[in-house]
Amino acid sequence: MNIALIAHDKKKQDIIEFVKRNEEAFSKHKLYATGTTGKLLMEATKLTINRKKSGPLGGDQEIGSMVANGKLDLIIFFRDPLTAQAHEPDITALLRLCDLYEVPLATNKQSAELFLEHIKLN
Repeated sequence: MNIALIAHDKKKQDIIEFVKRNEEAFSKHKLYATGTTGKLLMEATKLTINRKKSGPLGGDQEIGSMVANGKLDLIIFFRDPLTAQAHEPDITALLRLCDLYEVPLATNKQSAELFLEHIKLN
């Protein structure tokens, strides 16, 4: 599967811990991430991650383009619902594209756990 990993600043530690805990499962898939999230994940794990630009610099749009072109199977996006994001329109567009193209989207640890359990079973 092609999986994108994204996290807002206040959620980066959460996604690092989640990916480290599930590194073996993620190692079997092609991974993509926005810039800073990808850099931090590669520093914390042995995973190879194809990095896009940082979210505010167009990374969310790059991931959205992959969704629109059928190049992603799953997105794990740990969002911070309590902090305003300067690039909120880009985030909203990405969420809309996931709905439009029916790409599964986990926006918190519990939904990501459910998706990952499904992946591990298949």
